[in-house]
Amino acid sequence: MSKINFIALGGVQEDGKNLYCIEVDEKIFVLDCGSKYPTSELYGIDVIVNDISYLVNNMNRVQGIFLSHAHNDHIGGVSYLLREKKLKVYGSKFTLAVLRSRLEDDEVEYDEDELEPVTAKTALHFGDVTVRFFEVSHNLPESFGIAIHTNDGYIIYTANYNFDQNSKIDYSHMFRSLAVFAKEGVLALLTESLGANNEESRGTILEFKLRMTNLLSSTKGRIIFSLFSGDVLRIQQICDIAISQGKKIAILGIKTQKIVRAAIQLGYLNIPQDKFVSLRYIDDNNKNTDENLVVIVTGERHEPYFMLQRMARGTDRLVKLNAEDTVVILTNPHIGTEKMAAKTLDLIYHVTSKIKAVSASLMPRPDANREEIKEMINILKPKYIIPVIGEYRHQYALSIVANCVGYDDDRILIADNGDVLAFDHGKYIGITGDVPCGEVMIDGKAFKDISDVVMRDRELLAKDGLILITANINPRTKQVVLGPEIITKGFVFSKENEDIDKNMKDIFMNVSKQFLDTKFINWSDYKLNIKNELSHYIYKEIKRSPIIIPVLISTDTELIATNNNINVNAVSAE
Repeated sequence: MSKINFIALGGVQEDGKNLYCIEVDEKIFVLDCGSKYPTSELYGIDVIVNDISYLVNNMNRVQGIFLSHAHNDHIGGVSYLLREKKLKVYGSKFTLAVLRSRLEDDEVEYDEDELEPVTAKTALHFGDVTVRFFEVSHNLPESFGIAIHTNDGYIIYTANYNFDQNSKIDYSHMFRSLAVFAKEGVLALLTESLGANNEESRGTILEFKLRMTNLLSSTKGRIIFSLFSGDVLRIQQICDIAISQGKKIAILGIKTQKIVRAAIQLGYLNIPQDKFVSLRYIDDNNKNTDENLVVIVTGERHEPYFMLQRMARGTDRLVKLNAEDTVVILTNPHIGTEKMAAKTLDLIYHVTSKIKAVSASLMPRPDANREEIKEMINILKPKYIIPVIGEYRHQYALSIVANCVGYDDDRILIADNGDVLAFDHGKYIGITGDVPCGEVMIDGKAFKDISDVVMRDRELLAKDGLILITANINPRTKQVVLGPEIITKGFVFSKENEDIDKNMKDIFMNVSKQFLDTKFINWSDYKLNIKNELSHYIYKEIKRSPIIIPVLISTDTELIATNNNINVNAVSAE
């Protein structure tokens, strides 16, 4: 018998940055290590990853990182973990190919033997614990579920999956694997919950193909498709139809281009190289408006909408929408991107009315729906169910689904990030503690967490702007020799408050008088008082709180004239 802990460092009660730890006695198995995209109020933040301090403090116990598939919400944080220590990373050939590209982009050094490819037949042994993989249907090639065999039974992590009969995976092998796990006993099922509220049936490849063929054959002019980067099968379908119609193809989106390149190299996509077109930047001689062109706009979550918005506004460097273009929306909004999707459609309609938004019944989400979750539960018959990959509402919806197939609430374990769910001798004994968890915000290539102070300043800059007030001070004569000059950014005076600028200068001079009448100038207090007095005045007058930066420059004009040089004696008082 074993002591087993389940810990989510990310991925529960949220959508993204999936990272789950299974502790079997003293061994830690890391399942996925993802990232997520920032919300609009996180100004300047590029990506959010998990606080991995718990793993860093227990690196000697970590057996490896086991990856399910190549979406960023499952592999986007691997770079940051490998920066701390070299670890074995296990995943399919396709997943590792995409990961290599990401590691290179993030400038993370790694040894090739650290990335170990696995198949659905792979069994990795770590003492009395065995890790196996099983193929699942998703919208990326070589997507796996992960099974950890312990003395108390299997812990099954499905990751994202569905039972889409249009997919090309070997379901017979998948069901044989699941049957073996069920026969040997499943202690806990970690199943995705994003689609637990979804009862829609899935469309068919044939119907989709007929619809797209009719569209491409009957449409004149340039056609622009929006697709998610993970929809490799759908990218292949669009390319096949476009090629059959004699059209050229341009794929936009660096991440997707890398995924497509990896898929072609590994044989998952079959697109002749001579059918691709590399678009050049728009200029007076090049407009990229070839009527025979099919442009596939791709990305993850919000990215296709963002690119379409740029095209509609005319700010994209490769494609500028015009009234003759046809735009085909094949991107059903992800959770949290619904507003952006609606705004994108509105912007496009300002440019062209030729918009085809494909029905959700033909473009099903790649996540398991209610009936597919029931099917997975009924096949495996786990002792306990732990909903993962989803916000709380999805976890709760999955608990209702589990109730429908006979599971009482005491066998459905809804966790929060950081909770330690403990099992002893094959029985759940409760939440026995918590570990550090949270979000690390990454800005550009600064791999350190962006502090709350920086984020607060960015929020103030975005909401209320900035005021820079500068003056030259002669410390010998105790006089303001130049200024003050007021520069504003993102802060506009209304016509009713035209005297604010004058009043601010008066406040500056009054504060200056107090500090310049002393024997020694305390520059730090001088600036602080200017900032405080101006802040109080501006908030009282117009209820705004801009960032105020006083810049005081120590300047002795007589010395400058005497030396007849550049002001070598002028020093900043900041």
